[in-house]
Amino acid sequence: MSQTKTYNVAVVGATGAVGQKMIQTLEERNFPINELKLLSSSRSAGKKVVFKGEELILEEAKPESFEGIDIALFSAGGSVSKQLAPEAVKRGAVVVDNTSAYRMEDGVPLVVPEVNEADIKEHKGIIANPNCSTIQMVAALQPIREAFGLKRVIVSTYQAVSGAGTQAADELRQQSKEFLEGKEMKAEILPVGSDERHYPIAFNALPQIDKFQDNGYTFEEMKMINETKKIMHENDLPVAATCVRLPFFTSHAESVYIEIEKDGVEVSDIHNSLKEAPGIVLEDDPATQTYPTPLSAAEKRDVFVGRVRKDLDQSNGFHLWIVSDNLLKGAAWNSVQIAERLVANDWL
Repeated sequence: MSQTKTYNVAVVGATGAVGQKMIQTLEERNFPINELKLLSSSRSAGKKVVFKGEELILEEAKPESFEGIDIALFSAGGSVSKQLAPEAVKRGAVVVDNTSAYRMEDGVPLVVPEVNEADIKEHKGIIANPNCSTIQMVAALQPIREAFGLKRVIVSTYQAVSGAGTQAADELRQQSKEFLEGKEMKAEILPVGSDERHYPIAFNALPQIDKFQDNGYTFEEMKMINETKKIMHENDLPVAATCVRLPFFTSHAESVYIEIEKDGVEVSDIHNSLKEAPGIVLEDDPATQTYPTPLSAAEKRDVFVGRVRKDLDQSNGFHLWIVSDNLLKGAAWNSVQIAERLVANDWL
């Protein structure tokens, strides 16, 4: 592939939290762009965004917006992706979609480059970006799985409000103020805007992310379960998830229990597998209280792992603490990474 080749790129949902991070990441990575088109809803059209020192004007996203586009990064909600992604593909673009619209669809690769990069080349025009909480978990578990096999995964998440959008973050700020001033907290967004009941998130923990399904799990929990199996090509892998929203703004944290296939493995062996892994940073030293936190992981593209412990009762069981910026590795960076691999491998 010629180093001088450049591509026409569109970002759909350019004003959202993830869309803004996509634009920032494209700039930081010096992605080979010929023309960047920023697309949004009609109400945001006309606004200006600066990219590489140049002012770009937001345009309303329409089917014809994708004429001449090579790669389209979508993060504007599932209904927009369902409506416009096929239109982009029809016009010759490859879509990297950051919504849940196509993740579990047969024939659509669901990709975390550190885990299943080769799946990208099977695309038929659309590649799905997994759920933020799934991405960081499978990225951290992949080197362990490669070295020692994986028999079981149980995860409890501690998720930032930015995962629920900018309104949820605004609500946390407002409720925190109300609580500290001794006023009644108003809750209108969380846990789910369209659900009947809403609970304050400030100084609280909400064990519901997305809507409840008939089996008692939430949609977020089922995403983690089903997406992990699809990404790892292991439909029989037992995975269980409990997803909890906590009152901080950025980065998801996860307590993960795994059982591996190999016997006689020690914490030092797990450490060694993680140290060598791309995109993973090991921060684990109890003697110096070294471990990742949501604040320490914010604004960084890596996945951070700490608190690796052997289970006290199960000889092949281990516990890990996994933290990553949900807007970067959990969304924007993973999407741009997929686009980079598309270009580097000539899989467009």
